Amino acid sequence: MTAADCPFCAIARGELSAEVVLETDELIGFLDVRPVFKGHTLIVPRTHVATLTELPTELMTPLLEAGQRMARAVVEALGAQGSFVAMNNVVSQSVPHLHLHVVPRTKGDGLRGFFWPRTKYVDDAERADYAERLRAVL
Repeated sequence: MTAADCPFCAIARGELSAEVVLETDELIGFLDVRPVFKGHTLIVPRTHVATLTELPTELMTPLLEAGQRMARAVVEALGAQGSFVAMNNVVSQSVPHLHLHVVPRTKGDGLRGFFWPRTKYVDDAERADYAERLRAVL
């Protein structure tokens, strides 16, 4: 997907309607049209960036600061007890434009979180091998 046909880029350009709640020179935040809970907000870079690995370093702090502000806002404005803040990278990313989800949460709201399957390393040597492979790339 390119910036020309990206719905989030169209929102950032003002060509597609959205309920915008936050705007900076670098980012725009708007209500998700299919919210987990009312007030669920997406924060996206104005420039087309598909995944976290492509995010320019200079946008990392502004993105996290905007997420922090929005997490505070859902508590203060909506009476939420907290928030769920998340980002998908490719898998489960419904629009291939980086977006930070900020979802208001309240104890007993019914969200059960992620059902992540768990696995085990065969032994310490296998665990050490995985660690070394990651260190080598980092």
